[in-house]
Amino acid sequence: MAEHKRIDEATGTSTVGHEWDGIEELDTPMPRWWLWALYATIVWGIAYVILYPAWPMVHGATEGVFGWSSRGQLQAEMQADAARRAPVMNAIAATPVADLPARPELMQAAVQGGAAAFRVHCVQCHGAGGAGVKKLYPSLTDDDWLWGGDLATIEYTITHGIRNPDHKETRTSQMPAFGRDGILEPAQIADVVSHVRVISHQEKPSASSARGATLFAANCAVCHGPAGEGGRQVGAPKLTDAIWLYGGDRASITATVTQPRNGVMPRWDTRLDPVTIKMLAAYVYSLGGGEKAPVPAAEGQGADEQP
Repeated sequence: MAEHKRIDEATGTSTVGHEWDGIEELDTPMPRWWLWALYATIVWGIAYVILYPAWPMVHGATEGVFGWSSRGQLQAEMQADAARRAPVMNAIAATPVADLPARPELMQAAVQGGAAAFRVHCVQCHGAGGAGVKKLYPSLTDDDWLWGGDLATIEYTITHGIRNPDHKETRTSQMPAFGRDGILEPAQIADVVSHVRVISHQEKPSASSARGATLFAANCAVCHGPAGEGGRQVGAPKLTDAIWLYGGDRASITATVTQPRNGVMPRWDTRLDPVTIKMLAAYVYSLGGGEKAPVPAAEGQGADEQP
């Protein structure tokens, strides 16, 4: 190859010795700046693999002289943030959930923390704004609560969940399957549905609803109340308003009476710490459907009376 090299007369540059159909290639040297840039990247690459994690191994990678890692940096940042938030978190932990509204700044901090936790753990069922999903998951923005909507009650529900098997403190309500188990005949179920639709102001009274009122008093009033006002002691929903989880039309109510849905909510005490649960309760309470804590009955008064 060397014997074919020559100096090009026009440029004064040596050729590389190649020729294709009379076309030769000049051996033009690289610009100095380009060569120095190449050498610099080589040096930088060698320094990087020495100082930082670089070479993949069977169970990880080389650690590097600095011992830095993205996971370690994230952990350090999270610890710094936890230290920054510690005074507020400790104050929330030390304050009973029912007392949070009396401390507006602390309540606001709890609501903000609960909103963040809600976006991670709850939106999948209850929706981004807590509006729920019709015929699947309840809305948290209205004033219809099966067991109550005050802060302490919401905290208990989040903590222990609803219908969690093998958990004795979970919320539990059990509506009989009046149709599936043959407790009522289809015609009787139709009469009960007529009555329910009358007390919820969806139908006018009829002979069917009159028969249904008698059946309702015998089979349903023990949980839902004589007038269908609901029973929070057993988690029985109110039947006299326009709020329906599974639908208030005739077909939907018939399906519920025939074979109840018995939905399940996870218990969060095994997944979240008590402070996060308390903040979630504050956030849910703030969505618009929260209620004041019930006032205890004075001595000698009935459970439903107010002092």
